[in-house]
Amino acid sequence: MQVKINIDGGSRGNPGPGASAYVICDMQGNILSQEGYFMTHCTNNQAEYTALKLALIKCKELGATELFIEGDSLLLVKQFTGEYKIKNPDLQARMQVIRKLAAPFTIHIKHVLREFNKAPDALANKAMDAKESLGFNPIKHLPEDADILATPTPQNRVNGVEVTPVKRTEKKAKATAKKAPHQPSLFD
Repeated sequence: MQVKINIDGGSRGNPGPGASAYVICDMQGNILSQEGYFMTHCTNNQAEYTALKLALIKCKELGATELFIEGDSLLLVKQFTGEYKIKNPDLQARMQVIRKLAAPFTIHIKHVLREFNKAPDALANKAMDAKESLGFNPIKHLPEDADILATPTPQNRVNGVEVTPVKRTEKKAKATAKKAPHQPSLFD
């Protein structure tokens, strides 16, 4: 499923109270989800990065596969595409989470002027004014960054060692049972 996403983030005080927002629509323009996520303390860039992270989490919930993302942060767009280096360690860590979330999707991301990104901007400001998160069809479960970055443990591990399941056909199992040496009883 293809979706169109607009993202924005802001901070009052930079750093200070802030909010991240995303609006996800189907390709006909119907809103599937929108959320303004309140953050008690963040920078403008942290809020922008969080908006992208939240949108990716929601897209997974929605079952989207191809994302057309627009944002008014040139820095975020250029850093996501690799055109700009990420020098700030906090933003590097945030981008690592974003890249992990983005991996299963086909992503088209572009920078747009603020005037073409009004819906998430208004939503972020509304969340900052209310000092709480709000929205329509918000994220059901917001995972921690550590959970996102954790690599799944293979199912065939015992005490940290990879084990290979032994697959036997019925014939081999019977043959093995017939060939087993007879153990004499100690009481015969």
